[in-house]
Amino acid sequence: MAESPQTHNKFDLTILGASGFTGKYVIREALKFLNTPSSPLKSIALAGRNPEKLAQSLKWASHPTPPPSLSIIKADISDPSSLLQLCKQTKLILNCVGPFRLYGEPVVAACVEVGCDYLDICGEPEFMERMEGIYHEKGVERGSLVVSACGFDSVPAELGVMFNSRQWAAPGAPNCVEAYLSLESDKRIVGNFGTFESAILGVANVEKLQELRRSKPRRARPAIPGPPPPKGSTVEHQKKIGLWAVKLPSADSIVVRRTLSALTENPCGIAGVNESNEQAERRKNFWLTVKPAHFGVKIGSKSLLSIIRIITVGMFIGLLGRFSLGRWLLLKFPSIFTLGWFRKKGPSEEEVRSASFKMWFIGRGYSDVSLASQGNKKPDMEIVTRITGPEIGYLTTPIILLQCALIVLSQRDNLPKGGVLPPGIVFGPTDLQERLEQNGISFDLVSKNPSVT
Repeated sequence: MAESPQTHNKFDLTILGASGFTGKYVIREALKFLNTPSSPLKSIALAGRNPEKLAQSLKWASHPTPPPSLSIIKADISDPSSLLQLCKQTKLILNCVGPFRLYGEPVVAACVEVGCDYLDICGEPEFMERMEGIYHEKGVERGSLVVSACGFDSVPAELGVMFNSRQWAAPGAPNCVEAYLSLESDKRIVGNFGTFESAILGVANVEKLQELRRSKPRRARPAIPGPPPPKGSTVEHQKKIGLWAVKLPSADSIVVRRTLSALTENPCGIAGVNESNEQAERRKNFWLTVKPAHFGVKIGSKSLLSIIRIITVGMFIGLLGRFSLGRWLLLKFPSIFTLGWFRKKGPSEEEVRSASFKMWFIGRGYSDVSLASQGNKKPDMEIVTRITGPEIGYLTTPIILLQCALIVLSQRDNLPKGGVLPPGIVFGPTDLQERLEQNGISFDLVSKNPSVT
C-alpha cells in the first residue's frame, strides 16, 4: 500500500462542525459504522468551537444508548493553526460548517497543506469552482483529495445521470437528461436554514461567480449527439410522472457539467493513486458505459398551486437577496418570506422522519446514434429512471456523506491521488450506488419507450 501523509494519523475521520443541526445527524450516521465488522471506521473525532456543544450533539446522536468515548477537539475556522493541528491528526475531514462561501476555504487550505483528505456537503457553485482554481494543483502534489457536494447536493444528480446514461445500450445514446425532484411528506416540509442562507449569499454574489468563470480557461465540452434541447416553458406539466415543474437553480447541473468536463479530458476516468491493473480495467470499462448528455434539474409537485408558491419564494430570494437590507429581512424572517418552508430552528424529528424524496430522470435520445447526424432528426427514444430516499437534508445527506467517507477510507488506493474534484468523477466507478441502495436509497429503471410523445 502506498505510503501517504495520512498513514499514521490518530483518527480515521473527524467531523468538523459536528454541533450544527446537520452535523449531529452526521454523527448519528457515523456511529452506525464505528467498529462494526468489515467497516474501516475505527476512530472518530468531533471538532468545533464549543466542546460542550459537541458533547451534547454526541449525546443526542447516540441516544438511547450512552455516548461512546470519542475525542473532542477544539478548532476554530478563524484560527489557522488549530485547523492545521486538527488535519495533522486525521486521515479525513468531513466538513459540515456552512455557508462554505464564508467558512470553507480555511479548512480546505489546511487539508491541502498537510495532505489530509476532505469531503463536504456544500451546494455552492462559487465556492467549489474557486477552491478548484486555487487548490487543485497543490492538492494533487500533496495527495489531498478534496471533494465537495457529497450530500444530497449533488450525489443523487451525479449518480442519477450516470444510471440513466448506462441504460442506453449501443447503438443508442442520450441527448438530454432532465431531472424532476419531488419532495414529499405527511407533515410539513421544513428546509435547512443553512441551505437558505447559502442560496441568499449565492444571489448576492452571482457577479463574483460570473467573474470567476470569465477568468478561467474554458473546460473541455463533451460531444453530445444531436442539437441542444429546446428551453421549453417556465412551468411544465410532466404528465408521465404526474408533476408540475419549474426550473430549480441548484448546484446539481453545474456539478454534473464539471464531471462531464473531467471525463472529456480523461475519457477513462482518473487513475487511482495505487490501483491494481484489474481495478484500472474496471474503471475504464465503467466509464465506457457512461454517455454524456445535456442535463437540467426542475423541482416538481403534484399541485400547480405549490409550483406557484415555489416561484413566489424564488422571486423573494432573487429580488431581496441582491441588496443588504433585503438579505437582512430574508435572514431575520425566513418563515415569512419562504411561506413556512425555512425557519431558524429547523424541522422537528417527526418532520424529518415523515419526509422523503423522489428524483425522476427522463432521458431523451436516439435508438441509433447515427440518427443524430440526419439533419433536424428529433430524439426517438425515452428512458425514465428514478431515485428515491428519505428526507434530503438530515437523513439522505448524512447517508451519502458517510458512504463516500467509507469508500475513501477503504478504497483510497483506487481513488485519484488528490486535487479538487467533483464527486461523480471520483466515486462514479466505485460501489457507491450499491452502498446507497443498502442504506435506504433506491435506483430504479421505470420505463423504456421506443418513441417520445
